[in-house]
Amino acid sequence: MEPVLDLLVSIFSIATIGQYVWSMRAHFQLQAMSPGAMTISAAVIATALFFLAILWIQSQPVSAKLTGLAVELASSALFWWAIVTSRKARLRFIFAPDDPHSLLTDGPYGYVRHPFYTSYIIFWIGWGIATWSIWAVVPVAGIAILYVFAALDEEKKFSRTPLADSYKAYRGRAGLFWPRLGW
Repeated sequence: MEPVLDLLVSIFSIATIGQYVWSMRAHFQLQAMSPGAMTISAAVIATALFFLAILWIQSQPVSAKLTGLAVELASSALFWWAIVTSRKARLRFIFAPDDPHSLLTDGPYGYVRHPFYTSYIIFWIGWGIATWSIWAVVPVAGIAILYVFAALDEEKKFSRTPLADSYKAYRGRAGLFWPRLGW
């Protein structure tokens, strides 16, 4: 049972990264990879290789693999919800130098301002859970920090556009990565 779960987690994790790569070309506007985007890409590759090694070298509880896989599935659902919601907006790729040209507030954007980054962070948390290693905390935290920098960079860019006032109001309604709990 364990090798089958290792294979399932590995295949789904690699497929998830594959859908992120697909989105770079097919969904987001990407002229050239910025240094920040290259840093995140390198972190993704290194972390994926590290997690694959842990998954196949060490033994993990079945419950950790199943929980990690469920979390990864949830991240994928959020990712595709964001894709469907933003498909006509032609969003810029991470750390793009251009200012944003539109503001999305529908679908997952009604709850969080950065649903793509949220889905990526949830994915890495899920894969970290599946590895069941304390060492997974370091790369997950590192990648999460990179996405925080990316989100804050985008937020700063909104303040320089005609969308600044609308974005300020939107910030009061939607959380950065997690929905606001104010009722």
